[in-house]
Amino acid sequence: MSLSKGQRLLLLGVLLVVIDQVIKVLVKTQMTLGEHIPVLGNWFQLLFVENKGMAFGMSFGGVIGKYALTVFRIVLFGALVWWISKLLKREKPVPTGVLVGLTLITAGALGNIIDCLFYGLVFSESTLSTVATLGHYAPLMQGKVVDMFYFPLWTWPDWVPLLGGRIFFEPVFNFADSCVTVGAIYLILFQYRFFAKEDAE
Repeated sequence: MSLSKGQRLLLLGVLLVVIDQVIKVLVKTQMTLGEHIPVLGNWFQLLFVENKGMAFGMSFGGVIGKYALTVFRIVLFGALVWWISKLLKREKPVPTGVLVGLTLITAGALGNIIDCLFYGLVFSESTLSTVATLGHYAPLMQGKVVDMFYFPLWTWPDWVPLLGGRIFFEPVFNFADSCVTVGAIYLILFQYRFFAKEDAE
């Protein structure tokens, strides 16, 4: 029995979220905070860090900001699910690329929502000397997002104005962040005509 387009998108989304969570749980329970493992020399490393806020380690607003950000993520996730469902019900077929791009963004959003909602309730605190186990370190919606992908590709020469001595790409990110970024860039570069038409209509 063949799957409908909606079912295939659901499977893709579930697969992406599972991959994201498996990576995060392995890092959280096998690495100490700040530990790094070279993968491709110094160019690509697994570096375990946690952040309280947005993608790529950004944060704002303390505890209240964290609650607001988590609520925003949940609302955004709901809006994306509603939008994809609406597009699937159209009589005129929507380009598959549009639906896949939106699914990538939706799955990435959900991956980080899970961290914020539940990791504080499920895991103990990660420290510089101990790995996390089952436990509790924060209330609902106050969990920290697990990041691990680090690409310090090069350091700018000292003579470069403003950038000298700084690493080219400093943020540490996770698989969910990658899904959101890839999905958004793909939609902007290759599906802009669809959205331009939508806006015109």
